[in-house]
Amino acid sequence: MISVFIKGINQLSDKATRKYLWFSILSALITFIALWSLIGWVLSETSISQIGWLEGIIDVLGGVATFALTWFLFPATVSAVIGLFLDQVAECVEKRHYPGLPRTNGLPVGEGIVMSLKFVGILIVLNILMLPFLFLGPVFPVVFYLVNGYLLGREYFEFVASRRLSPKEVTKLRKERQGGVLAMGVIIAFSLTIPLVNLLMPVVATSAMVHLFERWRPTAPGTQTPANV
Repeated sequence: MISVFIKGINQLSDKATRKYLWFSILSALITFIALWSLIGWVLSETSISQIGWLEGIIDVLGGVATFALTWFLFPATVSAVIGLFLDQVAECVEKRHYPGLPRTNGLPVGEGIVMSLKFVGILIVLNILMLPFLFLGPVFPVVFYLVNGYLLGREYFEFVASRRLSPKEVTKLRKERQGGVLAMGVIIAFSLTIPLVNLLMPVVATSAMVHLFERWRPTAPGTQTPANV
């Protein structure tokens, strides 16, 4: 797991990947600012802060409520936004490490948008529902990273796997490797909450997941070459 994550980091040195890295950084910054502004507006202009337990949480958090909610929702939101161009990142990884693989047509734009919207909707709702765990001290980080790790690992895996497998095959392989998918997802979720590192993570996570997928998937003889370290 660590080895593929290191390979994902090393992918940042690839010239073809760097242009998508800059796009990732810019998108992440815009996403954070937009999310901050939207949450601030919602809390100040609507009655959401008057909803029972949510009002109590916001009162306790005081002036950092907007920042806290933005930080919790950032991993889900930025992954959905940047997911629209990660197909190109996966292609860069394959060209560099698996030159024997046949080209793919990638995910259709419409399908990619639907997948991203569905994912971000689920993850935002679950993160909001997790807020009461803030009152349970050390329990909250465990719940936060496990839930986000599961969903982020699943999202990145299905995105990468769907480029080369049918939906049925993707589901089968994900269930067979659910422990590894969860572990990688937790690493991604944790990294997405580290300042500055989180700007690089969508590209790194995609690169690492390509390596995991190529390690795990059933492969016909002669369709790929060994990965270059």
